[in-house]
Amino acid sequence: MQPVSPLPATGEVFLDARGPERALRVTWHPEADVVVLSLWSGGVCTGTFRLPFDEVPDLVEALRSSLASAFDVTRAARHDSAC
Repeated sequence: MQPVSPLPATGEVFLDARGPERALRVTWHPEADVVVLSLWSGGVCTGTFRLPFDEVPDLVEALRSSLASAFDVTRAARHDSAC
């Protein structure tokens, strides 16, 4: 097993809802013009995805619009069940 590499100063770690042993790391690599999304299980990287910088806004918009839609559906369902 390889040791966990330290997270660069330009990144974030998000823990999986199934438990803290699973995580998503998001790291910026300006020298390569990419954002790297990496999946971790314990201290082992199990997969990576290199997203070009110019595609990051599209990913952010996809997450934002999906979250907005999910919020609207949840709010409507709560309103319907309260009536």
